Amino acid sequence: MIQSPDRNKGNELQPSTLVALLRWRASKQPDRHGYTFLINGKTESEPLTYGELDLQARAIAALLQKNQAQGERALLLYPQGLEVIAAFCGCLYAGVIAIPVPPPESGRLKRTLPRLRSIVKDAQATFVLTTAGILELIENVRDEFPEFESMQWIDTAEIDLALAEQWQDPKVDKDQLAYLQYTSGSTSTPKGVMLTHFNLMHHCGYLKKACGYDEDSVSITWMPYFHDYGLVEGMIVPLYNGTPCYVMSPFSFIKRPLQWLRNITKYKGTHSQAPNFAYDLCIRRIKPKQLEELDLSSWQAAGNAAEPINPKVMYEFVETFSPCGFKWETFSPSYGLAENTLLATTTPRGQNPVLLAIKTSAIEQNKVVVADSAETDGVRIVPGCGKKVCDMKIAIVDSLTMTRCQDGEVGEVWLSDPSVAQGYWKRPDVTKETFCAYLQNTNEGLATQASELDSTVASLPFLRTGDLGFLHEGELFITGRIKDLIIVRGTNHYPQDIEWSVQQLHPALRPDYGAAFSIFDRGEEKLVVVQEIERRTENLDTEKLIADIRQEIAEQHEIQVYAVILGKPGNILKTASGKIQRRACRDKFLAGTLNVLADWCENPEFTAKFRSLQGELESLAEQVKTAKM
Repeated sequence: MIQSPDRNKGNELQPSTLVALLRWRASKQPDRHGYTFLINGKTESEPLTYGELDLQARAIAALLQKNQAQGERALLLYPQGLEVIAAFCGCLYAGVIAIPVPPPESGRLKRTLPRLRSIVKDAQATFVLTTAGILELIENVRDEFPEFESMQWIDTAEIDLALAEQWQDPKVDKDQLAYLQYTSGSTSTPKGVMLTHFNLMHHCGYLKKACGYDEDSVSITWMPYFHDYGLVEGMIVPLYNGTPCYVMSPFSFIKRPLQWLRNITKYKGTHSQAPNFAYDLCIRRIKPKQLEELDLSSWQAAGNAAEPINPKVMYEFVETFSPCGFKWETFSPSYGLAENTLLATTTPRGQNPVLLAIKTSAIEQNKVVVADSAETDGVRIVPGCGKKVCDMKIAIVDSLTMTRCQDGEVGEVWLSDPSVAQGYWKRPDVTKETFCAYLQNTNEGLATQASELDSTVASLPFLRTGDLGFLHEGELFITGRIKDLIIVRGTNHYPQDIEWSVQQLHPALRPDYGAAFSIFDRGEEKLVVVQEIERRTENLDTEKLIADIRQEIAEQHEIQVYAVILGKPGNILKTASGKIQRRACRDKFLAGTLNVLADWCENPEFTAKFRSLQGELESLAEQVKTAKM
């Protein structure tokens, strides 16, 4: 039986909202260590206790209440740190819907402002909680940000903590919205996922059990607060568990990956999560002599999610860091998405990750055929993403017929559970399409058998994830995204497989910075590969490298590439969690706006040389026309 959200196994009242939870901790455990921010990745801030967090949250909430903000939306614009945690809790304390979003960056304003503006418009946000530094930055682009005038901007560092005494409990219900988690916008305009207090509390309970947290757990996180992985498991789960959390900036990690592992060593971290690229970065950037200072034996669950998992990276990470105490079973491959609050599957603590060898020819036809252990040719190694989290229900579905796939078939991954969000903010049609799916000719739209459920969680439809995958012996395997799938002559090709093949060819090819996608030319779907070249690469024979890429793809994937573009760094856009924005790259290719180092295309009109010449001719023609006038 699933317990009522308000009761635990001892039949004692349990907090049903994050507000009630933090108030309880502030009352019963006011001096307990909640969070520490590691400035520049290493210098400790003053620890933030639950009593101090509650005080700050009440002061922020009281100011919002003075401005009649209950029910309104408030953007959280902060650098990574403890201020954003207080601001998030302050919003909840005021009955305000929080919106964690990436802060604008001084060097990338033109790239960050458009997305920020689209979120402001979509959410109809009326408040912004932020810092003096970001306020000054926004002031400099006031003319490009007309929404500036319509919102009230609050520097939370300036709020008098004495205001906390004026706070009034808004009596929020567990079913009220707590926050909007905006999707990356990698394939469309960002959408706000609506998450309630119950979604958050219920899912934190799931993660505590599924990820093996206990009273001795210590969390280390650098994942950004505006991403569901960083917010939910990185920052909120430690509050739910009542265990300490050490927070780094993502920039500190990128600048020096060693510092992440140093902090796990120093604070004896047990749980820390990251996408695949982070583990790869550690392998490439940490020098052998630096391994001597690391002790990773305390690390119990190294979450690996948010982007495709590369088995080769996992093997190399274990090989590199096993002398430091890192074990194969420490890896915890997982799968999740914001629409499900966070994780749908994870590898239980202490269990080995699962790697499955399958026949490539079969998977290209959406079939799963496990290869014999002796087979090597025509075999693809697929990493498992763990087993279902607690009572999560997973179905593999034919997205055209809406019927459950047979065993051994690839289909769309559907989820059903109380963790699933309420839909997209102000998007009823898309919400219905994505969150209200039912299998055809069956009653399996229920989360599980009604006899096994509390009435509060019965009769839940399925969430369509848009991801392709299959189940094998209870393990979920993700093979790609429906919209990213490349289909040439009736055969399926997964872009990440092609990208990984390319990046093994030469050290100048930047790992995790390539994009494979398809375009239509003369009515046929064609493969295009864009690959960034490492900075400061000299004497590179680009003509030979392009030829090698074409040959590798032909041999390994039995598909002819239509165009190969070697680009300078900055061409491949990624989401906040590191997912490659393949459609954005495709749009830049078609528009001719890629920063090309060298390229080749079956149709010369798509090459940079042709486009440049065409531009020169058009310019000359315009000059002649002007001269005649």
